[in-house]
Amino acid sequence: MSAARFLPGLAALLLGAVLARAVELTVGFNHLLVAIALGFVLANTVGVPDRLEPGINTHKLWLGAGIVLMGASLTLETILEVGGLVLLVVVAVTTLTILVVELLARNVFGLADQLGSLLAAGSGICGVSAVVAVAGAIRAREEQIAYAAATVLLFDAITIVVYPIVGDLLGLSDVVFGVWAGVSMFSTGPVVAVGFAHSEVAGQWATMAKLSRNALIGAVVIAYASYYARSGSAGRPSLRTLWDEFPKFVLGFLVLVALASAGVFSSAQQASIENAYNWLFVLAFVGLGTEIQLAELRSTGLTPALVVLLALVVASTVSLVVLSMLFGA
Repeated sequence: MSAARFLPGLAALLLGAVLARAVELTVGFNHLLVAIALGFVLANTVGVPDRLEPGINTHKLWLGAGIVLMGASLTLETILEVGGLVLLVVVAVTTLTILVVELLARNVFGLADQLGSLLAAGSGICGVSAVVAVAGAIRAREEQIAYAAATVLLFDAITIVVYPIVGDLLGLSDVVFGVWAGVSMFSTGPVVAVGFAHSEVAGQWATMAKLSRNALIGAVVIAYASYYARSGSAGRPSLRTLWDEFPKFVLGFLVLVALASAGVFSSAQQASIENAYNWLFVLAFVGLGTEIQLAELRSTGLTPALVVLLALVVASTVSLVVLSMLFGA
């Protein structure tokens, strides 16, 4: 595969990143949200040309690389200050979200079991990635995967706009806002975007909380596979499948945190790494914006969207109240 085929799309990402930075300097809008808006406008006006797609589709790679590098700016001491409480909140809110979606989907709105489970995984763990991972374990149909993925993307688009507004209106602290976004929003990209749009500290906590959720994907896949295996509608996933679905950048992030905790990086090196991951995030969010396509969002069924909306309201409200009590507004 020729590397040259990626160059046009990479150039487009870089151009969008530079433009987003310029808009922030001249107008004052946050560059990360501007980057997403630029990608969104491209995808929903002229569309993404075929020659740009290979390079633009690398945006998840840059997001993962940025998250890994972000580990160098944190230490175990910083994380452990409130990390134990955050982990408990992550597990509690994840469990609450999955249970509420399953309850509403099966017992209130009468959705098919597999569709409800895909919506629960996407809402509770890590968006479309969790939808795809669980779909393979429960043998969901293609149209169910499409509905669940479209619903998750719809709420990714909504929460990118709503969460910063709510955070500003309520005057949430950096830690509360970051963890709140990390435990209640769906996909990693939007979480990182709104976190760093609020502040550097909020972005770090949002990312750490979200990585903790992402790491639960293996347990959730096993749980769903076991449940559906008992009902005869699916088989058990292999260890290879679980490893393939596990977000590898979590491991890289932890390695950099360990190195930073050991004092490997000087202040100058940490500053350079911070600048590098900030640019990687901007590149990634230009690409992320191209995935928010109105035509696909319009195909979202009303009932799945209502189920996820109700679960999001419950999870975000409960988590915000708990976090405000634990860490102050």
